[in-house]
Amino acid sequence: MNNQLFYGDNLEVLRRHIKDESVDLCYIDPPFNSKRNYNQIYNNIGKEDRAQAQAFIDTWTWDDLANLGLVEIKENYHGKFTQKTVDLICGLEPVLGKGSLFAYLVNMTLRIVEIHRVLKPTGSFYLHCDPTASHYLKLVLDAIFCSQGGDFINEIIWTYDSAGRATKNFHKKHDVIFWYSKNSKSWIFNGKIEGVGVERNATNHMKLGEENGRKYYQKVDKKSGKIYKWYLDDCKIRNDWWDDINALNSEPADVIYINALNREDRERLGYPTQKPKALLERIIKASSNENDVILDAFCGCGTAIEVAQLLNRNWIGIDITYQSIGVVIKRLEDTFGKGVLENITLNGIPKDMESASALALKKDDRTRKEFEKWAVLTYTNNRAIINDKKGADKGIDGIAYFDSGKDKPEKIIIQVKSGKVKSGDIRDLLGTIAINEATLGIFITLNPPTKDMIKTAKEIGIYQSKFMSNPVDKISIVTVREIIEEQKRLDIRLVLEVLKSAEKQTEIKSDQININFSE
Repeated sequence: MNNQLFYGDNLEVLRRHIKDESVDLCYIDPPFNSKRNYNQIYNNIGKEDRAQAQAFIDTWTWDDLANLGLVEIKENYHGKFTQKTVDLICGLEPVLGKGSLFAYLVNMTLRIVEIHRVLKPTGSFYLHCDPTASHYLKLVLDAIFCSQGGDFINEIIWTYDSAGRATKNFHKKHDVIFWYSKNSKSWIFNGKIEGVGVERNATNHMKLGEENGRKYYQKVDKKSGKIYKWYLDDCKIRNDWWDDINALNSEPADVIYINALNREDRERLGYPTQKPKALLERIIKASSNENDVILDAFCGCGTAIEVAQLLNRNWIGIDITYQSIGVVIKRLEDTFGKGVLENITLNGIPKDMESASALALKKDDRTRKEFEKWAVLTYTNNRAIINDKKGADKGIDGIAYFDSGKDKPEKIIIQVKSGKVKSGDIRDLLGTIAINEATLGIFITLNPPTKDMIKTAKEIGIYQSKFMSNPVDKISIVTVREIIEEQKRLDIRLVLEVLKSAEKQTEIKSDQININFSE
């Protein structure tokens, strides 16, 4: 099968595109902000730290979608919900009230029900969360899985060390990962293979021996006299707390893009909730086999997808933001080469003017900036940095950096417009370029530019550096029609590409060095 990457709401994608019992393993890491105060969550009242809770609030708010979801559960939409699920949500409503936490649980319930449907009878589900909501989520999981013949297998505690230290409580340095099976009697578990199990160590009361070059320790049963052997190169099943995989060090996105060679974590892509590949490798190896289908319905920056590809699994990824889709595509190309896209079906991405216009005119607050992200990342081949600041973007939808031979990279400001455009927009962009000390500007428009706009842009002049084969307009006007129908793309080699090439060359040279430390 072709691997599939979906751009859109995972609930809609699951319902419309993913078949019953077609997935072997599903892992999700839905957005939830662990810095929110527990009492504020539980009581659903009080002033919250807006800076810390912003990601949570943006994703889970009590709105029309939450109301619709609650109605679907209460009325048992298409018979999808077990009676225990309906009773649980109805019982939580007066306790939690219609706020962000209840919106989170309603939304998660809708999606977990669909995930249960698409799992094969031997399928497994891993839900990654944090302690602030894990107790509520376990109730939801029990109501959906255990009431339909499934089972709760493990609560895995992932412990890690990271920046930040508490002064009035113990350091909060762990996440919770729930593992459920669709069938209580049969599921995949490769608990002893390399990368999942842990190496055996002999204990004092056991005799250590060697056989055919393999070390082992043995124990004699005193009653039967039977000898039991355990080979040290065989792994044993590990405990349900994992302290051997650390969290990734965080760095701001612009630092990562410009200083890619010097960043502390080479895995880090600038995605705020990115998880280490080793964590996903353990989960995918443990609960699936080669050629199985892996689903990540909140795929984010694509860690689970990359690991599934590396381990020869088929995969399905879903995310509601095009920024994530762009990161995933770029990540796969960087890791496996551009040919990897030949075996991936991209769904939900604008492919004609009608679908681009539909994306631009969406009313949903969660997707209102998606058109801008799609335009910026598509035109720059996923090389620009999206402006994710809340509120007014100050005329900046994206930023890219290029090398002009000066001491520091030159900046390109990218602006996207989906409504009516005029020559004044070009003059405004010129002001934004000056304020932000940028060199070039790109104006992407859904509607055709006016003659006055084109004239104004041309009057601003051209720019050329020794690294450019041809001069470029200081402000370039690009239409969405050109991006879609003519495949027009930014033809300037950006700093990120230069660093990526240097990084790969460094890796190759390192592999070719053979250092002998023996005397």
